Amino acid sequence: MSGTLNKVMLIGHLGDEVKVHYFEGGGSVGRFPLATNETYTNRTTGEKVTNTDWHNIVVRNKAAEICEKYLSKGDKVYVEGRLKNRQWQGEDGNTRYTTEVHVQDFTFLSTKSESMANAQQSPNLPPQTEPVKGSDPAPTENAEQDDDLPF
Repeated sequence: MSGTLNKVMLIGHLGDEVKVHYFEGGGSVGRFPLATNETYTNRTTGEKVTNTDWHNIVVRNKAAEICEKYLSKGDKVYVEGRLKNRQWQGEDGNTRYTTEVHVQDFTFLSTKSESMANAQQSPNLPPQTEPVKGSDPAPTENAEQDDDLPF
């Protein structure tokens, strides 16, 4: 395989509002932090552990304007893009580095209010079980012959 691949897919929650910078030529760039969580149970203590990773997300032009308009802190979003490393000179003279996800595609999954409503409702729901097999009567051979479907 001679090619390379730089692709990132994340589903997470916005850690802050989308901040958009507009340029003279009409272009724009938006930035926001995205939190992703990993949850597991510690084998030795049995306690539930959650680790949060933060990602710097960058959207450009029309996508930046759409994100600014419709996304807010806490909203769940799917982003797809590529990793870019950037360096700059800090005010103290030191060289700074950052890794960003430059978004090529995104999908809004839920708003913060929807996420909170679902979280409040889910503890009250009874546990879902699979239906018991064999409770339905067995289909007869005539059921297939009476079918009017063309395929």
